[in-house]
Amino acid sequence: MTVTVSLFQGPELSGDVDANLAAIDAAAASASAAGASILVTPEMSVSGYDIGDLVRERAEPFDGPIFERIAAIARSRAVAIVYGYPESSGESVFNSVQVVDASGLSIARYRKTHLFGELDRTHFAPGPELLVQFDFGGLRCGLLTCYDVEFPETVRAQADAGAQWLIVPTGLMTPFEIIATHVVPTRAYESQLFITYVNRCGAEASLTYCGLTCAVAPDGTDIARADAHEELLTVDLDPAELARSRSVNTHLADRRHDLYRTVLDPTGSSRPEQETDR
Repeated sequence: MTVTVSLFQGPELSGDVDANLAAIDAAAASASAAGASILVTPEMSVSGYDIGDLVRERAEPFDGPIFERIAAIARSRAVAIVYGYPESSGESVFNSVQVVDASGLSIARYRKTHLFGELDRTHFAPGPELLVQFDFGGLRCGLLTCYDVEFPETVRAQADAGAQWLIVPTGLMTPFEIIATHVVPTRAYESQLFITYVNRCGAEASLTYCGLTCAVAPDGTDIARADAHEELLTVDLDPAELARSRSVNTHLADRRHDLYRTVLDPTGSSRPEQETDR
């Protein structure tokens, strides 16, 4: 059984929560009409990303008014929604992603763990937990955000924990298009999972977002890819395709864990032992 997913590459509506929620509602309506059971939106899709000190003003607890409005959209449109927002918790603000099912219940929350440059580090605290997963449509899903996926270790850790589909809201800007066109397909191939990488488009403050939202198969090929303009992609992810790919591309099963001391034991050394006899 396939799972039908819509990926919303939306325009930048910087700092305008009401306008962004209206755009998400419209995308959810279109996704539902297309037969999708889940809609994925970009990083910080509710608030905007490069919004300076407005981040703290727009920040809310995970169960605040933004959540309530997203939950209402999910119920109204009968579609699950993955959305990005600034999450307040105590004195900290996190770059967070939340998943709300079609009944309006929160089923997963993730805080970005790898912060990118001063833009992230000025406004956000790093998330403390990498492995956030949930089940959806017959697949085990993991969550990462933007820069997180650029580290091979994060994706491999998700795969080792059982992820079959990685959902990655992002705010990828020029001139880093290579991340969307080359790095993301490589991550899908080397860890043998589906990746849906959902970017925004347009300009915001100092940034120009490059679009290139994509769904990538476990063999590293594109299922679908957007250009640099507003677009809603709707794709089918087939668990049978994952099984076929893993049967041919056996990297996960063929690893030599006995050689990876620095991966399995942080106190180990990857350097060969020095010869004592000269």
